[in-house]
Amino acid sequence: MQKTSSQSNTRTFNLILTAILIALVFVATLLLNIKLPIRANGGLIHMGTAMLFVISISFGPKKGAIAGAVGMGLFDLISGWTLWAPITFLVRGLQGYIVGKIAWSNGRNGNSKGYNLLATIVSIPPMIAGYYVWEAFLFNSWIIPVASIPGDIVQNVVGVLVAIPLCVLLKKTPFFR
Repeated sequence: MQKTSSQSNTRTFNLILTAILIALVFVATLLLNIKLPIRANGGLIHMGTAMLFVISISFGPKKGAIAGAVGMGLFDLISGWTLWAPITFLVRGLQGYIVGKIAWSNGRNGNSKGYNLLATIVSIPPMIAGYYVWEAFLFNSWIIPVASIPGDIVQNVVGVLVAIPLCVLLKKTPFFR
């Protein structure tokens, strides 16, 4: 069966849009970050989390999951956080999916500020738990990863505080109307 030109254009647009969203998460993680001095094994606050939330709320669970997983996973691979890349791919993909799924539930399409806030908050515990279990495995200790939790919380809170107002503004643009 032959595809129509319209279907082909839609698929091409979606592919390009997804690639741009991945790049936005990657760049926001790479260029807008602060390394935390609170623990020996690292810790990073970055705007990639805010970008993940914005993308998931604005474009839904599929694009949010792909952009978060690939964008932040690539960052880990090239920035010296290579051991974290597998779990980043998994938990950030899951986080993007959760946010998008809740924000887009029942036809809301990310237009409800309350559900958008709920979505971001609900996505935080699985992200923290995923990194905690991964670090427990890496360091062979259930105690050492506890030091990561405050940084993870701060990173997500900053992400929420940036993303929710930004989404309100973006939803007013002609692209989202």
